[in-house]
Amino acid sequence: MWRIVRYLFVGGWNTLFGVGLFTFLYWLWGTQKNYLLIGIAVQILAVTNAFLCYKWIVFRTHGNYLREYLKCWTVYGSSALIGTAGMILLVELAGMNPIRANILITALSVIWSYLGHRFFSFRSGKKSGTGSASH
Repeated sequence: MWRIVRYLFVGGWNTLFGVGLFTFLYWLWGTQKNYLLIGIAVQILAVTNAFLCYKWIVFRTHGNYLREYLKCWTVYGSSALIGTAGMILLVELAGMNPIRANILITALSVIWSYLGHRFFSFRSGKKSGTGSASH
């Protein structure tokens, strides 16, 4: 139960971090830089922020930094590919404002990331050697 509460708190923080950073950078450079380049830069910063918060606050795993970070990138990498395709579809084909499209894509990625991190990145048990199922 507390893991879910911690996940929602950290996920909320990371969502605000990512959406806020994208919005700020789009406002700052929107006419000078492509929104997809801004999205890639924000994704790198947001994934690193999320990894550290999930590791230390939510799943409370010890060690395995590189392995878990790479697993996080697997989850977030797939989410980024889906998100980028979604941004192109929503902005270029549907004519949606890039900020609104980013908020929608972010909401969908929250579900994807919880499932991926819970059952892959920070999976507890003998096989992964990380964490504890009681958190």
